[in-house]
Amino acid sequence: MLFLPNDRTALFIDGANLYSASRNLGFDVDYRNMLEFFRAKTNVIRAYYYSAILETEEYSPLKPLTDWLAYNGYALITKPAREFTDAAGRRRVKGNMDVELAVDMMELAPKLDHAVLFSGDSDFRRLVEAVQRMGVRVSVISTVRSSPPMVGDELRRQADHFIELADIATGFTRRQTEPRARPARSSDYVEPTDA
Repeated sequence: MLFLPNDRTALFIDGANLYSASRNLGFDVDYRNMLEFFRAKTNVIRAYYYSAILETEEYSPLKPLTDWLAYNGYALITKPAREFTDAAGRRRVKGNMDVELAVDMMELAPKLDHAVLFSGDSDFRRLVEAVQRMGVRVSVISTVRSSPPMVGDELRRQADHFIELADIATGFTRRQTEPRARPARSSDYVEPTDA
């Protein structure tokens, strides 16, 4: 990895995307260790975590994580997710955080040397290109080792550096789980969709 100790670096974490990638690889992220992992390599000035949250009266399994992140060095960016039933009668959640992440990265870019994007969403390719034109190096962290790969080819090619999540996971893994061939059950976490 090409992290320089004096680089002004910011982490931009697409929560739903990182959750899916780590579960597909068979581990849970320890966010305290993740922050320490990057702070040991570079000057982390901000760490953003983006998540759409389903606001219901029921307990949300995401609530303890978001509460912890907000008090432990992460800037937590959330918005309410909307629940709906699709044409097949399945419960779906809509809550895309792409715009929020893009705005924050563009606003902070003049003060950065290095932006680290935790997402494989190809929709971010244009954002990465724009930030690079401002003189910021961009690393994308995701995985090609899941089936299907969690990172889009266009985003991978655009990034200055692609970092395979599985290669650095030992630095911030909480517990090993069985790799999943399919997305997590809705009882574990409801992943927002763009639909």
